[in-house]
Amino acid sequence: MDLLRPDTWPARPLVMGIVNVTPDSFSDGGQHRRWDKAVEHALQLVRDGADVLDVGGESTRPGSDPVDVAEELDRVLPVIRVLAGETDTPISIDTRKPAVAEAALEAGAVLVNDVNGLREPGMIETIAGAGVGACIMHMQGTPRTMQQEPHYDDVVGEVLDFLRDQAHRAIAAGVDRERIWVDPGIGFGKTLEHNLALLAALDRFAELGYPVLVGASRKRFIDRIRTAPVDERLGGSLAAIADITRLPRAVLRVHDVFATRQFLEVRARIAEARGGHLAPALRSESPFDEAASGDDDPNGREDRRG
Repeated sequence: MDLLRPDTWPARPLVMGIVNVTPDSFSDGGQHRRWDKAVEHALQLVRDGADVLDVGGESTRPGSDPVDVAEELDRVLPVIRVLAGETDTPISIDTRKPAVAEAALEAGAVLVNDVNGLREPGMIETIAGAGVGACIMHMQGTPRTMQQEPHYDDVVGEVLDFLRDQAHRAIAAGVDRERIWVDPGIGFGKTLEHNLALLAALDRFAELGYPVLVGASRKRFIDRIRTAPVDERLGGSLAAIADITRLPRAVLRVHDVFATRQFLEVRARIAEARGGHLAPALRSESPFDEAASGDDDPNGREDRRG
């Protein structure tokens, strides 16, 4: 699979595994702060079925402060360099800084996942010059201020306009149209109602003609609906992406890769049984098919956690 050529994707959403090399990310901050622990975690995500690894060294949780370039590079570069030599799984760099993006691309990343939507001067030029992919995300404000009474007159229309305009800017600067993804930015400067409206309108984002990335995993809006600590929001995370298979090209940025792949595969098989067309049989794409047969493991899969 060529990450940057959507026509080669499997007939299902791609699953992007989150690799936070930070002390303070909202869900797993500090668990993988050491580069070796981050690499171990990333390789487990690959075994769980991740199609893409998204490596980030700066928390963008609500209220967070920025990290300087040197610190962010110290966190992510060792991880990307090792992963580039250990796995063929494409690597994304989750950053809003052009200098970090440039160094990460040189180290082996092939996609820039920018929560700032390519607004930082030099970011578009860095991506265009490297000939790599870009994910353009919408965020109102900055991570430190974004949840301080976010307001929209028309949240879906305004986010659509931003993503469309930024994609056009990127294309005009030389970024390959086929290498652009868009992300409505669930939880980034949005209330519960804003997030629900965006999730309900994902088909409109798909009409822009780019793959749509959805990052709803373990987000706070789930807790607003039914209270649960961060590590007990898997049900809400899967519910948020339940209709994602109706999109022609989608990417799911998640913490729980195995459960997400399992959800997609079971849902597709049920659709086949009723004669639907959500996706063809997906098991042939799974990196853990042999274990899934149950021949060697009474639970139907190999031990993933050790």
